Parts: sequence; structure tokens; C-alpha cells
Amino acid sequence: MRTVTIMNVPFIHIDQESFVKLLAERIEQKEKTFVVTANPEIVMKANEEPDFMQLIQQATYITADGIGIVKAAKLLNDPLPGRVTGYDTMMQLLKIANEKQYRVYLLGAKRETIEKTVAKLHHQFPNIQIVGYHDGYFDWENNMIAKEVAALKPDMTFVALGVPKQEKWIAENYHHFTHGLFMGIGGSFDVISGTVKRAPEIWQKLNLEWFYRLINQPTRWRRMLALPRFAGKILLMKVKGASK
Repeated sequence: MRTVTIMNVPFIHIDQESFVKLLAERIEQKEKTFVVTANPEIVMKANEEPDFMQLIQQATYITADGIGIVKAAKLLNDPLPGRVTGYDTMMQLLKIANEKQYRVYLLGAKRETIEKTVAKLHHQFPNIQIVGYHDGYFDWENNMIAKEVAALKPDMTFVALGVPKQEKWIAENYHHFTHGLFMGIGGSFDVISGTVKRAPEIWQKLNLEWFYRLINQPTRWRRMLALPRFAGKILLMKVKGASK
């Protein structure tokens, strides 16, 4: 697959619909797949922390989950088709799982949140086999969760431990699994459970989801500082490229 590299991070050149179709085919063929959905914050973190860069480079695919990535690619004259978000990818895959009665495992979030998520998914997708779930509070050195997941043989495993823990958990335990999709999905369980509201559609269309989250969760402001730093790096790359 063609990729677009932005600050040493290779993004798959694909649109949302085609990506879901690609993953669905891999799941059906029992191919093992590690997906990272990356935004500017993740790109900055990867460039500042070599260990994290090494983790995400192990992914089968890295998608542009953030309008900043799409705009950066366009500015650097190697455009991407558009955003491929973790939340939308997960929900579309769950719809497929419902149709094909796939096995799903959920890992992460608070106990109350994940229990609400399981209940909501059972209601929305009654044919999905949720073969197991665990909250995000566990002894990292205890590998029993990975062994449990491997024994249950899910077709899809969604990990909501936040960045960089979710990518670290998948990368460190990937060898335990013989097949299936493994994807970090951040705070998606909070949205499904109703604990946190996703930005209204108009905010999504205006590519202002990040601003909606900041308004509703002001404690995110430190994380948001990555956005102007990312923009500055991209503009510098543009200027250097133009001067050659």
C-alpha cells in the first residue's frame, strides 16, 4: 500500500470506506493486523520519544486520524484522501462484526465505563460475540490479559488505554496472537457508553472536534499544545522544501 510520510511517520494513503473494506478482508482471511490511528499529537510524541516511534513503526497501518495530518500532507504536496478516524473505523467494523457474528474483545477505560459500553453494544449489535472485556486498570507486568485474549481468539480487539499505553500493550503482546485486528481507540468507550459526548456533526464537518473536546475537557489544554508545535514544524519543512 502507498504511504505518505510526515515527520518520519508513514500514513496509509486511503479513504475511510476503503480502509474499512481492507480491514474487513484481512479479518475474514484471518490475517493479523495492528492499526494505529495517529493525529498531530501522536506524531509529535513519536518524534520526541524514540521508543514510542519504534512502537508505532511496528503497526501494519497508520491512519490519519486528525485534520492536522491531512492539511500537513496537502501543504507538503503529497496529499491524503482524507481523515480515517479510529472511532468511525471501529463503529463500521462493529457493524460488520454484527453481520458476520465475529468475536470481539474490549480492553480499557474504567470498569463502569466498559460495562456500560458492553451493554450498549449488545443492544446496538445483538449478533456480535463479545467474548471478553477488561477495564484499563491492571498490573502491566502480569501478562494474563494477553493470554486470555489469545485463548479467546477474537476477530477484533479494541484497546482503549490512551496514548501511548494502548500502542505499547498491542506491540508488546502482539506475538501472543495468531490472527485478528488490534487497534488502539483512545476514548471511544467513553463515547459509546455516553460518559463523554462526541462533537456534534456540524463540528465534525468543520474539522473542529479537537476544539469541542477542549471546551468540554479544559484539562486537555496541555496536550493541545502539540498542535501549534506540529504546525510550526510542518511550515518549516514547507519553507525548506520551497527553498531547494
